[in-house]
Amino acid sequence: MKKVVIHGAGGYDRLRFETHPDLTPGPGEVRVAVAYAGVNFADCVVRLGLYQSAKDFVGWPITPGFEVSGVVDAVGEGVKSPAVGDEVVAVTRFDGYASQVVVSTERVFPIPEPLTLAEAAAFPAVHLTGWYALSMLAHPRKGEDMLVHSAAGGVGSVLTQLGKILGCRVVGVVGQSHKIPHVEALGADAVIDKSRQDLFRRAEAEAPDGYGVILDANGVATLKASYDHLAPGGRLVVYGFHTMFSRNRGKTSLPKLAWGWLRTPRFDPLAMTNDNKSVLAFNLSYLFDRNDILTDAWNDLSGWLAEGRLARPVVKVYPAADVAETHRALESAGTVGKLVLAF
Repeated sequence: MKKVVIHGAGGYDRLRFETHPDLTPGPGEVRVAVAYAGVNFADCVVRLGLYQSAKDFVGWPITPGFEVSGVVDAVGEGVKSPAVGDEVVAVTRFDGYASQVVVSTERVFPIPEPLTLAEAAAFPAVHLTGWYALSMLAHPRKGEDMLVHSAAGGVGSVLTQLGKILGCRVVGVVGQSHKIPHVEALGADAVIDKSRQDLFRRAEAEAPDGYGVILDANGVATLKASYDHLAPGGRLVVYGFHTMFSRNRGKTSLPKLAWGWLRTPRFDPLAMTNDNKSVLAFNLSYLFDRNDILTDAWNDLSGWLAEGRLARPVVKVYPAADVAETHRALESAGTVGKLVLAF
């Protein structure tokens, strides 16, 4: 089998494409011959050595990747479904950048209609993240104003659509003008181009009384201002800290990281009580064993997809051997939708 292995923190040169022995599924597990593996910004943070759950659960060396699609080619003892030959999508806690993965049957699903194999590999991570942010944490009410940062990205594209499904008025934020049509096509009621407009002045104009829900994965660059633009009773959901990471040849800038950490707001529960505002945060890699959450989320998401209420993911495919270029593209902040690796 082939897989991408990172032996230590660093830049794009740390991504090694290696040959390893084939895997064998254990009881209750299946082996998937991977066709495509989804790529997420968290994978870049893993490469930098800054993803805490990667340290907690794996260490070095590590193969990144949270989602794959492909064909079941071996099953372990006691497995009745899926069967050898079935096309499936699977979620993993790391190990996804590989031509084979072994996973529990509880984390394997048929390819949702009407997705292709490439689109299916782009589906789980961002959709599960968006679902958890809104359905488990924010609980938006119909008619609420919702602000979505990075609305053209993988998670942002999902949040924009889910916000509309749940009846919200959605304002999306993009960082480059060419991303505006994509977010408009997803149903956003307004799009702010922060490369040409004052982000929060426009945000105030769109929701003068503040936002019921704001979704923010930027971190230090916008967190405080996002909190300040919540309406009374508003919820700020944090699921990343992208702006703390330097785009310097894929390597970490320790001064920038330290400066970002020092400037990251610390929210005071007493002040939050008086403000009637909430800050919620999560990392799904620590909830990997919550099969109840996974099942509920998958049922909702696959149902909305089948009904045509969720759009098929916009996907760009890279050869697995070009994984370094894939990370470089993702970190450029110029991509729209999802990137996947073809094995």
